[in-house]
Amino acid sequence: MRYLITGGAGFIGSHVTEALLARGDSVAVLDDFSTGRRSNLAAVASHAKLRVVEGSVVDGALVRSMVAEADHVVHLAAAVGVRKIMSERVSGIRTNVEGSETVLAACAAHGRPLFFASTSEVYGKNAKVPFSEDDDSVLGASSLHRWSYACAKLLDEFLALAWFHESRLPVTVARFFNVTGPRQCPDYGMVLPRFCHAALAGSALEVHGTGNQSRCFLHVDDCVRAVLALVDTPVAVGQVVNIGSDEEVSIRGLAERVIALSNSGSTIHAVPYAAAFPEGGFEDMLRRVPDTRRLSRLTGWKREIDLDQTIRDALRWAREDNAAAAR
Repeated sequence: MRYLITGGAGFIGSHVTEALLARGDSVAVLDDFSTGRRSNLAAVASHAKLRVVEGSVVDGALVRSMVAEADHVVHLAAAVGVRKIMSERVSGIRTNVEGSETVLAACAAHGRPLFFASTSEVYGKNAKVPFSEDDDSVLGASSLHRWSYACAKLLDEFLALAWFHESRLPVTVARFFNVTGPRQCPDYGMVLPRFCHAALAGSALEVHGTGNQSRCFLHVDDCVRAVLALVDTPVAVGQVVNIGSDEEVSIRGLAERVIALSNSGSTIHAVPYAAAFPEGGFEDMLRRVPDTRRLSRLTGWKREIDLDQTIRDALRWAREDNAAAAR
């Protein structure tokens, strides 16, 4: 099987690329390397069945030509991370809306099955927990730019499902919940790698707000298993499916576990949101917990890696990343 992975040099994309190559598939990666790293693909860089193309998902001609050569498309390319969304406001929206529209139209034109990555952000401020796929989206005001990412990805979902209903495009939409682990970069506000790098440096771990807000962190290896399971499950076509962990932890609790597992002497420093995001436009939600019963029912998937092991793997990678940067 020939796969096209947009964003295939990114954090999740590189792991999916490796997994597909390991099972014998051919992979073409399209990545603009704005956040993806060539080093993420170092282990498979010389693989005979891998082709890496530097380019953007908003390049319609390039996307159409690569989709035409694929049997299946995995669309992971997106502008992600709170810091990036807040600092690159126009380009972030453009990438997430125009890029997705380009990929969807190309897949529809060539009849290619599509796995479409969305986000738990689309649930917004909904207070009903856990979030199930048919729950309401409750987004904040447009004056708070933080919600632009959720709005853009929700629009993408509407468009993907519209293509499915009008043109029978075989598309599956997956909502990722706080996927983390090796290769996730701390640069754009990703909390676990940020905590790991701080703990290893003996620096204070900055917790925004009270730290009582909670999340469920899923190891990237468990995420990849879910992605491949959905790709291989025809009955998932036309559905929206959560991918996440059921192990909930407060952000302060996460910081405490990182410090303990790294044997660090670091302290925890609470930073008000106004100080963390002085440009304004940010708002947080108290809890984000997925209901993954649909995923389990469709594919038999279950989470295998607990939070402590996820933290250990993230710490190991942070050490390796620091060592590579020092060379």
